[in-house]
Amino acid sequence: MAQVQTSEEQSKKEYFPINSLVDVVRARRRGLEIAQEMGFPLAEATKIAVVISELGRNIERYVGQGAITVTTHLGREKYIMIVAQDQGSGIPDVDRVLVGGYSTSGGLGLGVSGSKRLVDKFDIQSIAGVGTTVKAIKLLR
Repeated sequence: MAQVQTSEEQSKKEYFPINSLVDVVRARRRGLEIAQEMGFPLAEATKIAVVISELGRNIERYVGQGAITVTTHLGREKYIMIVAQDQGSGIPDVDRVLVGGYSTSGGLGLGVSGSKRLVDKFDIQSIAGVGTTVKAIKLLR
């Protein structure tokens, strides 16, 4: 866990390797705790936990290993940032995934698109053969 501080702003990171469903559950549970400690209402903290769970599950299901980093930022803007990273084969059609209903595993294809709707800022960078990085930010209002 790394910590970076300036005089007016504080950030704190927690890193969760994802290699199994147990790791996903661990990251989800801790993400919920972190959000509540920051002052997010339970409904908003639960949205954060759902995003961690969906992104972690995708890492576990499609790649087998990767990581989720949860960063809290306390400054003029207060937010929690979730970054999910893997070194898998990449997402062939990011735009299609973001619309929803697209799945290569027979699921509903709503995990990534649903996660995007639960947060304030969302970005996916995916390169074939290199991997995928998803960044999701939920602002504390």
